[in-house]
Amino acid sequence: MRLRTAILGLGALTAFSSMVASSAWAHHAFAAEFDVEKPVSLRGKVVKMEWINPHSWIHIAVVDEDTGQTNEWMIECGPPNGLIRRGFTKASLPAGAEIIVTGWQARDDSFRANGSSITFADGKRLFLGSSNNTGAGAAAN
Repeated sequence: MRLRTAILGLGALTAFSSMVASSAWAHHAFAAEFDVEKPVSLRGKVVKMEWINPHSWIHIAVVDEDTGQTNEWMIECGPPNGLIRRGFTKASLPAGAEIIVTGWQARDDSFRANGSSITFADGKRLFLGSSNNTGAGAAAN
């Protein structure tokens, strides 16, 4: 009976270790997708907020000052629970709210960025839980 319990326990531990290792491998590092040499400061209106794991996403409509064209940017944030601990609620970012997002653009120059913080019209700032741990500091304000 003890041998059977030990074998089952070892099997469960092996399966759990494998699952944790594959999850860690699947989760990207900041430098794999975003460029610390491409800080961005984006002023736009909230289109929507996605409260999904492992990263929340803010979609904002940003008007390009040079062309006048509106582009929808996707801003990667920390996980929902992390944002809630920082003071976010589901009512924090209503559609149409004007915000300024600082962060770092995607390496592929798409309209995606890893967010550092947002500033609301009233001056209130919230940290977005950036995965940037390169030591590069905050993005341009």
